[in-house]
Formats: sequence, C-alpha cells, structure tokens
Amino acid sequence: MTETMARRSKPESLVVLLIALVVCLAAAAIGSALTVPEIPIWYAGLTKPSFNPPNWIFGPVWTLIYVLMAVAICRVWTRSRGTVRSRAAAIFAVQLVLNVAWSAAFFAGHSPGGGLVVILALLAAIVATIVLFARIDRLSAWLLAPYLAWVSFASVLNAAIWVLNG
Repeated sequence: MTETMARRSKPESLVVLLIALVVCLAAAAIGSALTVPEIPIWYAGLTKPSFNPPNWIFGPVWTLIYVLMAVAICRVWTRSRGTVRSRAAAIFAVQLVLNVAWSAAFFAGHSPGGGLVVILALLAAIVATIVLFARIDRLSAWLLAPYLAWVSFASVLNAAIWVLNG
C-alpha cells in the first residue's frame, strides 16, 4: 500500500470526520462571533455594490462550505500518511486560520483594506490546498470548489466595498 493510498476503518473514519467537523465548525463559530455583532451598525453603514447579496444568504452558504471542508480534510486524512498527509493538513490549517483572520480584519477590525489583504492570501491558500488535496483524493479537491468560488466572489465584494468606502 502506498503512502497516499492508505485507508482507515469505518469507525476510525467516523472519529476523524467528527474531529474535522468540530474543528471546522469551531472556526465557523469564531468567525461568526467576530462578524455578527458588526452587521447591524458598522456593516449596515457601509456603501455596498449592487451585487452584494442579502445578509441572510451568508449563514447557509458558509455552513455548507465548512461541512464540505470537514469532509474533504477527513477524506485526505484517512487516505494518506506521513509527509503527504502532514503537508495537506498544514495547508488546510493555514487556510482555516486565514479564513478566521479575514473576519477579524474585515468585521472586527472595521478594515475592508485589511480584509482584502487577508482574503487574497486566503485565496492563494485555498488554491494550494486544492492542489495538494487533488494529489491524494480528487473528490476532496472538488469538495473545496464551492469554497474557492465563494471566496473568489467574496474577494470581489470585499474589493468593491473597500473602493466604495475608501
């Protein structure tokens, strides 16, 4: 069995999935805690572009994305070993931290410019994660495609808000 072809038992895979869900949903909760208090006053007071979606759409979209991220890292973790798995987990952790850092910069920091810097780094980290995941498990890489699409859209939205409020 090669390093990237490792498989885990079903009970072990379920434990890994539960841990992945807890980690990803904890990141979601932290990001939400940094974001939600700023929506009614600070964010509501910003000039936004015409393509800004309604606020209610963000929660369901992000929830789905975090669940897909958890499934993706679970599949990668259970299908690899050694340095391949370590690298994939490390870049996944980097993008997860940058994801939360964006909420801290943009919302908690009231900084669309700072958020733009962070979200561009996040985009690069997502692409790197997808590339590494694809080497281990193509489905895991595809599970991150909605995340890449949404953060790409969010980057354009962030840039527009920065320009309109700069």
